Amino acid sequence: MLKKKKILIADDDPNIRYAFAETLESKTLAVLQASDGKEAVHLLKNDHPQVAFLDYSMPELNGFEVMEAMKEEEIDIPAIIITGFGTMQTAIKAIQLGAYEYITKPLDIDKIRILTSRALEVYQLKERVKGLESTIQSFPQQYELLGNHPRIQDIYKRIGAVTGTPNSTNVFINGESGTGKELVARAVHNHGPNREQPFTAINCTVLPESLMESELFGHEKGAFTGAVERRIGKFEVAQSGTIFLDEIGDLSLNLQQKLLRVLQERTFERLGSNSPIPVRARFITSTNRDLNKEVAEGRFREDLFYRLNVIAIYLPPLKERKLDIPLLANVFLKRYAQQMEKNVYAIDPETLQLILHYDYPGNVRELEHIIEGAVMVEKSRVLTPESLPPHIRGRSEVSRITLPIRSTAWKPARRELLATFEKEFVIARLQSSGGNVTRAAEEAQIERQSFQRLMRRYGILSEDFRD
Repeated sequence: MLKKKKILIADDDPNIRYAFAETLESKTLAVLQASDGKEAVHLLKNDHPQVAFLDYSMPELNGFEVMEAMKEEEIDIPAIIITGFGTMQTAIKAIQLGAYEYITKPLDIDKIRILTSRALEVYQLKERVKGLESTIQSFPQQYELLGNHPRIQDIYKRIGAVTGTPNSTNVFINGESGTGKELVARAVHNHGPNREQPFTAINCTVLPESLMESELFGHEKGAFTGAVERRIGKFEVAQSGTIFLDEIGDLSLNLQQKLLRVLQERTFERLGSNSPIPVRARFITSTNRDLNKEVAEGRFREDLFYRLNVIAIYLPPLKERKLDIPLLANVFLKRYAQQMEKNVYAIDPETLQLILHYDYPGNVRELEHIIEGAVMVEKSRVLTPESLPPHIRGRSEVSRITLPIRSTAWKPARRELLATFEKEFVIARLQSSGGNVTRAAEEAQIERQSFQRLMRRYGILSEDFRD
């Protein structure tokens, strides 16, 4: 049954209260009535209306005093002040107290309807913002995709484009383990129009096929041995939000067929039931496998792959975007220093050189764990090479980039360090390619235009590197 929204009308004139009830009462709206200010405060505290119409002149407490009580009780709903004597002072006071609107008698019924509708929209918007703030606090930095590399910037733009598409548009994310595929999925969800709806993540490698089917679709009581009660599956839990199927390449062929049917019909049934349930969520899938190869070798359905691969996002490995390593390392340093309550505030230049020259087969996740471990054992205020694990610290033949730092303040020093790295990196690529910009960009694995922007930024000419 649909829960009614509540409108409070507080006025000592019974005719006004009757008019509001006659005008606004409906299948979706209920009108609460108060004949004085104290009764209004009681209803506000106990019945929780979404909008309040308050007469300025009431017994016990006037409309402004009711608004002050609302502030004390932290009741944050749109309040409309009603008065029979419209003066400038009264209007100014109403706005200062945070009134949504200020209207004078005699009342216009059509205006009351419009005001109620708009005030309800404002209330719903406020509640949505509160929900988003709660979500952001729940996922501080773990659920942010970070990077300034041109290829990451392109992914930001692609995420922005995806969020404007309907939920029926599926997204496929490909990349090595540890590159941040779930971060991309969460970014698509958190920046989309249905971000207040659930984000439901399922790892396709965790459960055997029999349990995975029940996990996805749910089941009715008695559907199979051990089904002692009804279970709601992940597809149903997701509502109009997002279903994220991680490592979709590990899904069995049998479940691939069933998933294909869900995507085609946008409905499913719980195990042991014939009643279709609509699917309104967006499907985002990811894998570290080459699904084209899996399709060619018969391990993944071609028709399902095409259904999933509507909008494709590829996450490059960390070794292909080393420009982001200083940024990521410092973000992880700050995070774990705070968590461990350690006063480690910077990364020693020699330490950063060692970090920059490692290839990270585990990608960003491996870098994060390296910094976490280093912060844990570090005894000084700066992350030193001795705090790094042996396989990074003990590399005897490291081709180091010289990174002189002249600034003593943290932020300018960090900018200077990144700028020096970018410049030296571009020079190294041009040297190895003999001044051929196209080949240098290919070696760097970035777009040619992005490489040229870096050249212009640091005044580097390709002619200086030609034989």
